[in-house]
Amino acid sequence: MSNNDNRKIGLFDSAMILIGGMIGSAIFSLSGVTILNAGPASIISWIIAAVVLFFYALQTAELSTIYPHSGGVFVFPEKTLGKNAKQGRLWGWISAWAYLFGNISAVTFSAMYIGIYLGVGFPALNNYQLIIGVAAVILTGVLNMIKVSSMSKVNNTITIIHVVTMGIFVVVAFFSGKWEASNFVPFFSQGTGGSWGFLSAVPVAMLAYGGIVAIAFMVGEIKNPKKTVPLAMTIAMVIVVATYLLMMISTMGLITAQYLVKNPDMTYIPVFAAAFAKLAYIPWLVKLIAITAVLGLFTTTMVCMTLTARTFQACAGSGLFPKGLAKISEKSGVPVNAQILTILICCILAAFPSLINVMVNMGALCTVIVIAIVCLSAIAARKKNPDMTDKFAAPGGNAVSVLVLIVLVACYIPSIIEGGWQLWAWTGIYYLFGMIIYYFATKKADEAGDH
Repeated sequence: MSNNDNRKIGLFDSAMILIGGMIGSAIFSLSGVTILNAGPASIISWIIAAVVLFFYALQTAELSTIYPHSGGVFVFPEKTLGKNAKQGRLWGWISAWAYLFGNISAVTFSAMYIGIYLGVGFPALNNYQLIIGVAAVILTGVLNMIKVSSMSKVNNTITIIHVVTMGIFVVVAFFSGKWEASNFVPFFSQGTGGSWGFLSAVPVAMLAYGGIVAIAFMVGEIKNPKKTVPLAMTIAMVIVVATYLLMMISTMGLITAQYLVKNPDMTYIPVFAAAFAKLAYIPWLVKLIAITAVLGLFTTTMVCMTLTARTFQACAGSGLFPKGLAKISEKSGVPVNAQILTILICCILAAFPSLINVMVNMGALCTVIVIAIVCLSAIAARKKNPDMTDKFAAPGGNAVSVLVLIVLVACYIPSIIEGGWQLWAWTGIYYLFGMIIYYFATKKADEAGDH
């Protein structure tokens, strides 16, 4: 086996990377947002989000076997959309620009809440939340600079411990005598979003499953990607959905949406809120939750930083960022310069916790934009590559791609009607900045081509 093959990872490590990337910040933080908006019906939000992201992931798996290059979020639309290479590059940039913000916001959000959970779990650390958040970004970034196979071993260990500790919380919650089935009645109208709040909560829940595409976007580092990628995605999604539902049901049996309305500071730490409100007589549980949350947030941060660096690398390879960001370390096979840039950006943002709400909402919208573009890319790729006998084909074909697009539109209708234009305005400003970068990068490339 070649040295290059030795660097690649197999099915178990691939599945563990996906599990570690998904079981993290969302269930310990964003689940509170969905409970606030939808109450018990947020369970449906998480199931819908899982289905949408799973079919989205299978489409990225299909695209990764057609275009087996890391950084697929840029590569897929670049190769499939547009009538020529220039148009394709623009589509790739639109997708990658959204994906970059989605992942950077996930990293900074997770890093911030590593500090917050450690602060509430261990009061002595309460005054060091900002420092801890920045340190978490640096540490996960450094771990991402080692070769993928070594990084995956670190991720595997943390993920296994994390799942075990989550299981302990679930068992304690159900058998504590404090869990109440009456908290689930009424089912649809408890949240601030009313009877249809579960629909508007779907985009936020989608953030929880964003890591499902990790290995499709780093397919160049996966052994036998045609089989490994879709199988790892299936295994990971089944485990994560089961774990999430158990955690959601456990938490909502202890606190309600009304509790979060009355205690808004608890919205982003719902699992801690549940233990604080009903299980305070078990002192070690609060510390266990803090440790469990930190482990999950840590793996999410690590995986999202990997994806961000790969996206910078893919864009740099197409001339949209400095070429140095596309450079791969011969020793580790990792785009080190792109990883360093990711660390710097995330450290800066992690120093501004007041931006959390903006980052979460824009991250959700950017995720939806990426999913929509990938669906369109899959439809175009099938048209360009009718002979798929030697490739993985996502079940349902174009019908599923169109259905995912319809669901995405339906989920955002409530926020548009309720005055969510501010979110779109901020996203528009972000894209305006991105298009300025694109304009000067392509202009420079065209001038170099003329010479």
